[in-house]
Amino acid sequence: MNSYNFCRGSILTLTGNAEAEIREALLTIRQKAEFNHYKVLSAFREREINDYHFQESTGYGYGDTGRDLLDQLYADIFGAEAGLVRPQIVSGTHAISLCFYGVLRPGDEVLFATGQPYDTLRQVLGTGCKGDGSLEDWGIASRIVPLDREGKPDHEAVVEQIKPNTRMIAIQRSRGYSLRPSLSIQEIEQLVRAVKQVNPELICFVDNCYGEFVEDREPTQVGADLAAGSLIKNPGGGIAPGGGYIVGKSHLIQAIANRLTAPGLGTELGWSPAGKRLYFQGLFLAPLVVAEALQGAVLAAKIMSDLGFSVSPYWNEERTDIIQAIIFGSPERLVAFCRGLQKGSPVDSYITPMASPMPGYEDQVIMAGGTFIQGSSIELSADGPLREPYVAYLQGGLAYPYVKAGLLTALEYMAQEGLITV
Repeated sequence: MNSYNFCRGSILTLTGNAEAEIREALLTIRQKAEFNHYKVLSAFREREINDYHFQESTGYGYGDTGRDLLDQLYADIFGAEAGLVRPQIVSGTHAISLCFYGVLRPGDEVLFATGQPYDTLRQVLGTGCKGDGSLEDWGIASRIVPLDREGKPDHEAVVEQIKPNTRMIAIQRSRGYSLRPSLSIQEIEQLVRAVKQVNPELICFVDNCYGEFVEDREPTQVGADLAAGSLIKNPGGGIAPGGGYIVGKSHLIQAIANRLTAPGLGTELGWSPAGKRLYFQGLFLAPLVVAEALQGAVLAAKIMSDLGFSVSPYWNEERTDIIQAIIFGSPERLVAFCRGLQKGSPVDSYITPMASPMPGYEDQVIMAGGTFIQGSSIELSADGPLREPYVAYLQGGLAYPYVKAGLLTALEYMAQEGLITV
C-alpha cells in the first residue's frame, strides 16, 4: 500500500533501498531506547508518582510536592544529587545562563573547552556593551579553547589554559551551527577527568541540549558537576509545553535556584498554574521519542548521502545527539529543503519559510518547523544560517513515519524546483 502518492516513484525507490540498508542501525537505536525507557520507568516507580503530583499550584507554590518530585526524578534519572525543573526557565540558553550567573562571581572565569559556543550564548558572555547584564558586564571573564584538527576537545590545550581564577569549564555536547562532531559521553568523561586532575574544585558544566537519552549515560553520571537543557528538546518528549532543567551537585543547584528566584527562596517557590502532568508524561516518553527522532535522522543521512550531499554524521556512525547536518552548498537548496519540509508538517504546512534575522544570531536564519509546541526541537524541524557552506540542521521527529513523510515531501519539492535529480 503506497501512502506517498504525492511523491514520484524514483524518490520512493531511493527511500526503500535506503531503509533496507539501515535496518540494523535502527534496531540498535531501539535497543538503547529500551534501556533508557526502563531507567525512567524505574525512577517513576521508586518515587511512587501518583496523579496528585500532577495537580496545579498557584501563587508562591508553597508545598508543591509534585514540583519537588519532578526535581528528584530528573536527579535520579541523570545520576545527579539534585535537580531544578521549572516552566519559568524559558529556553536552553536561559538554563545555561542560570548556571553561569548562579555559580560564578566577579573575578571568576569560565573556560569553554569545546570551541565557539552557540551563537545565542555570545551575547551572554559579553559583546563589549556596558550595561547589558552580560558576564563581561559583571566582571566575569570567558575564554575559548579552539578544538583540535578533528573537531574534538584539545585536552592539553584546555589544561594549559586553566588559570588561578578559572572556576568553571564549559562543555557543549552538541555541535550547534557548526560541522564539528558532537561529543560522546565517553569523550565528556575523559575531558572531565583531565580537568579534575589539574584542580578537583573546578566546576565542569555540560550544555546537554539535544543529547539527552541518546546514549545510555548522561554527563552527570561520568563526573560532570552540572548539566542543563530545554524541555522543548529531548527530555520533554514532545509533550512538555516549555521550560528547562538543570541537574548536578546539591550546593550548585541551590545557588542556581537562588538566582532563578531569590536568595532565601531557592527551590521552595515556583507555581505550576497548568499542572505538571505534561512534564511527567513527557519525561516518561522521552527515551522512546528520542529513538524515533534518531531513526529518522539515520534515514535522512542515508538518503541525502545517496543523493550526493555531504552529511554529518553518516548514517552508520555512532550518534551522540539528535542533530543531522546536511551540507547543501547553495542557499537555494538549503531554502528549498526547509520549505519542502514545512509543507510536510502537521501544523502551518501552508506557510513558506523565509530567511530572516533572529535574536542572538549573526546571520539570517531559515527555519522550518510545523510544530505543536512553538520552537520545539524534538518535533521535526530543520534550520540553518544563510552562510557557507549552507547547512541544514535537521532534528527531531515524534515518530519515524512522520520523519519519513517529511523527508519525502522535502525531496519532492526540491525535485520540482529542479534542485535535485532523482
